[in-house]
Amino acid sequence: MFKGINKHHLLLHFIVLIWGFSPILGRFIESSTMQLVWFRIAFTLIIISGYILIVRKQIKVALPDMLRLAGIGVIIAAHWLCFYGAIHVSNVSITMAAFSTGTLFTSIIEPIFFKRKVIWYEIIIGLIIIGAICLIFSVENLYWKGIVLGILAALGSALFSVFNALMIKKETINSTAISYYELWFGLLSMTIYLLFTGEFNSDFFVLTGHDVFGICLLAGICTAFPFIASVDLMKHLSPYTVTLTVNLETVYGIVLAIFLYKENKELSGTFYLGVGIILFAVFLNAYLKSRFKD
Repeated sequence: MFKGINKHHLLLHFIVLIWGFSPILGRFIESSTMQLVWFRIAFTLIIISGYILIVRKQIKVALPDMLRLAGIGVIIAAHWLCFYGAIHVSNVSITMAAFSTGTLFTSIIEPIFFKRKVIWYEIIIGLIIIGAICLIFSVENLYWKGIVLGILAALGSALFSVFNALMIKKETINSTAISYYELWFGLLSMTIYLLFTGEFNSDFFVLTGHDVFGICLLAGICTAFPFIASVDLMKHLSPYTVTLTVNLETVYGIVLAIFLYKENKELSGTFYLGVGIILFAVFLNAYLKSRFKD
């Protein structure tokens, strides 16, 4: 089952482990969702800019590619807004369970853009996860807003995973440049929105020391390195494999939420049954990948 695992799979699992702390920090940070995402991107860009200057990384991009990166950057910003918005209106566990629907979205989107046949078991596994989400929704409908936002975040994740996989296949553009410009366009799109809504004012820049600390951790540990590394992994792993492995972020996030926020007291046993079904789907995919060698 695991003989196909290599250094790229191990790096991906390490990145997902880091990402497991992202929703925990999302609940820890008390500022608005807009502030959290805007400052997360801004702080991450400062870190990546420093890295580019130190290593003198080449980040030139042709205009057509720049336009594509602009679109992906908007999707990434929307993805994070939905993800952290879901945490704010529900909790970490609900958000992470809904977020795992990305597997189904990717199983549909990837074949379209990569012009390959739909693999039967990818659809089945995606449907199993959807069934688990329906089970969770049937007993946790109080958190329906969090479930909807979590599913939208999963759709955004599937889209930018597939689009980044297409971008990284171009030998003329590297993962650092992709990440750098996508984040810039994500930040720019949010800034334009905030200017039009009148929310981009002096109050927007008021953050507590508690929130500054949390956002710095989010940007420094959970974004800069894993974001660049995950884009680079698209050279070696399929978007579907990446998205499915990211479902383990659900496990890490929920376990941490139980220990740190006692969320097990907020949720029913049926919720955890649904999460168990999702985990079954993750390991079933690993088995089928090794069996059929797609």
